[in-house]
Amino acid sequence: MHFGLQIPNFTIGVPDAQLFQSVAGLAGTAESAGFESLWVMDHFYQLPALGGAPQPMLESYTLLGALAARTSRIRLGALVTGVTYRNPALLAKIVTTLDVISAGRAMLGIGAAWHDEEHEGLGVDFPPVAERMARLEEAVQICRAMFREEHPTFEGRYYRIKDAYNVPRPIQPGGPPILIGGGGERRTLRLVASYADLCNITGDVATVRHKVGVLREHCAAVGRDPSEITVSRLSTLVITDSAEETAATWEFLRSAVGDDAAGFNVGTEEEIVAQVEELRAAGARYLIFNMPTGDADAVRRAGELLTARFADG
Repeated sequence: MHFGLQIPNFTIGVPDAQLFQSVAGLAGTAESAGFESLWVMDHFYQLPALGGAPQPMLESYTLLGALAARTSRIRLGALVTGVTYRNPALLAKIVTTLDVISAGRAMLGIGAAWHDEEHEGLGVDFPPVAERMARLEEAVQICRAMFREEHPTFEGRYYRIKDAYNVPRPIQPGGPPILIGGGGERRTLRLVASYADLCNITGDVATVRHKVGVLREHCAAVGRDPSEITVSRLSTLVITDSAEETAATWEFLRSAVGDDAAGFNVGTEEEIVAQVEELRAAGARYLIFNMPTGDADAVRRAGELLTARFADG
């Protein structure tokens, strides 16, 4: 099992001039606590559930580059980059630069984008979902080519490169791993089977089990060994100290996010370990947790619990 931490929230009670230092401190805590990877959202506006556009949001790749210089082991990525936000050749260059700065710790998370409010606010085109999915497929092919080939050429409907140079080359052989976010069964998981090293899905245990089955069917259709793809799952994590605290936390979460809370992980340490076991049995091998109200102590507790209990896989 692999474990990552996502930092989704920069409303952490410090002045703007101290914000990066606080985030860097959380990154250092995640690294020392045993988390394998650190992820930030690629959004320009904070999401509605976390306070919306008036709340602070740092640009993901600027932040990741700075965190690369403050850490030494933990892998770094955006969960996930919206395909609409950057030309894919530029994105490949950005992620390659992150790989160089971090001495081979970059990961490319990418998806079809969805937050229409920030697109409208910043003047970024937000095409229909079918076009965004087509752009995603072309973008992943371009990024793979620029990671793996010396000077590739690609001609698509939406994007193109010609004898493209990407120098310096990525530190990781074959380039940073590519994670495609989303669980769409007809197109997204097919793209995962065709191009990705990892996928990221959400939902409860039954949903994970079902999506893994669909992914395996796509792998069979394209002739790919499903063991080559790591299934990751993103969830909010809250570790409690009693049954009463667990019940109160569930009540709050259900009132705040409704049915989406079914995909969260809440419970005492032993309950969280049991939930992780269930997710592993369902086919998830990389669990990424966010802790929107968690401080450094909560991050340390979670990392040390998970890595200690699952250290042998």
